[in-house]
Amino acid sequence: MRSIREIPAAPEPLFDCADEYEAMLQQGTRLSGDDRHFFVRGRIRDLVEHLPPAFTPGRILDFGCGLGDASRHLAEVFPEAEVVGVDAAAGALSWAREHHAGARVSFATVERLPEQGVFDLCYVNGVLHHVAPGRRPAVVHAIRKALRPNGLLALFENNPWNLGARMVMSRIPFDRDAVPLSPRVTRRLLAACYLHCLSCRSLFYFPRPLAFLRPLERPLARIPLGAQYWLLAARAAQPADRGR
Repeated sequence: MRSIREIPAAPEPLFDCADEYEAMLQQGTRLSGDDRHFFVRGRIRDLVEHLPPAFTPGRILDFGCGLGDASRHLAEVFPEAEVVGVDAAAGALSWAREHHAGARVSFATVERLPEQGVFDLCYVNGVLHHVAPGRRPAVVHAIRKALRPNGLLALFENNPWNLGARMVMSRIPFDRDAVPLSPRVTRRLLAACYLHCLSCRSLFYFPRPLAFLRPLERPLARIPLGAQYWLLAARAAQPADRGR
C-alpha cells in the first residue's frame, strides 16, 4: 500500500486563488439559485441524520477541505469533536486558517496528514473527480489508512447522471476538465480499497425555483439521480490487517 506522503497532491492552480474561488464557484452554483453554504449544510445535515445511532466521532478529517467551510460546520454539529482539514492548495489553506481555525478546528497540507488510524470519520466532498482515474486508489487507500478500525468515510461526489450537475461543472473553471465518477464506479473503488459501503444516498434534486418540490427529495434519496450522491463506508479489514 502506498503511504499518505505518496498521495498525488499537486493542486489545480485555480484552487490556490482563494479570493477568486467563491466567484468561480458561483458561476456554476447560481444556476441552482443557492450558494455554496446551502450545499455544505445540506450535505452535513444528511450525513448527521444517517450515521449509525451510537456513532459519536472524536476526531474528524475533512479531506480536500478547500476554504474550510465544511470543517467549521462539522465542528458545529459535532461539538465534542476535533476537526482537521487537509488540502494541497496553500492559498485555500491560508484562507481557511484565517477564517475558520480555532480550538477544535485546524488545517494542514495533505502531506502532513497522520499516517496511522487516528480519525473516526472522514468527510470528502468533490475530490476524486479532480484526481486522475489511475491515481484514485492511492488517494482512497491513504484515506482508509487515516481512519481508525471501523472508522467511517462519508464520500460526496457530483453525479454524472444528473444533467444539472454536468451543466454546473461546465461553468466552473476548475471543474470543466474534471472526470466525475458514477455511484457504481465509486462503490467499486471503495470496495477495492477495503472500504465496506453501508449506504448510498442522492441529494439536491431541485433548484431553488422548484424549492416547493424539495420535500420529495427524502423519498427520492435512494434513487441515484440527484446532483450529488454520497456513500457511507466503513474501514474493513484487509489481509495485512488480519495477519497482525
